[in-house]
Amino acid sequence: MTGQLEVAGLTKRLAGRELFAGLTLTMAAGEFVAVMGESGTGKSTLLNLIAGLEAPDAGQITVAGQVLNGLDDQALTLWRRRALGFVFQSFHILPHLSVGDNVALPLRLNGQGTLAASAIALEMLGRVGLAARAASMPTELSGGEMQRVAIARALVHRPTLVLADEPTGNLDPDNATRVLAFLAEQVREQGAMCLMVTHSHQAATVADRVLRLANGGLHAA
Repeated sequence: MTGQLEVAGLTKRLAGRELFAGLTLTMAAGEFVAVMGESGTGKSTLLNLIAGLEAPDAGQITVAGQVLNGLDDQALTLWRRRALGFVFQSFHILPHLSVGDNVALPLRLNGQGTLAASAIALEMLGRVGLAARAASMPTELSGGEMQRVAIARALVHRPTLVLADEPTGNLDPDNATRVLAFLAEQVREQGAMCLMVTHSHQAATVADRVLRLANGGLHAA
């Protein structure tokens, strides 16, 4: 079905150890799935594989009908620009760009003109309550504000799939709750999919499904 994520038979070995063996996962448009697991089970590696940043040893990954296996680096880069949003624990906001320019960046990379990209970015910042911060530099923002900017940037180009790697790991509980509520709301409103890895049981409560990564596969939590 168009809009789905399909991971089939995913196998990955790292430093002589098998992280996954025949891992499968299916997600529908608008769905928010949390993956939990102990450190070292490969949660971040799973996101990197789905993002095409690492190659699996076996298996196939399909997003909205696009099979990622076999795409060359240029094709994967273009796919990520168009279809993927990534939210990191450490924000990854570019320090030399203003808040507005950070959020506009995915649109500019996809060929949007400067004025149009800035207007769309400002509208998105308004939705996270940060329109007044568009001209600010990242160093002027709190951790909670930085993560809201990161989420606005991840969603501004209306991606098919959002990957979130411990997105509340650097936030206090109140900010974490607000940030996750916004992320879940926007993912569902846009009809995107969000796959989040987290250690936090509280963070996982926003998800439609919670899975546990253990013994090389995903299991219902």
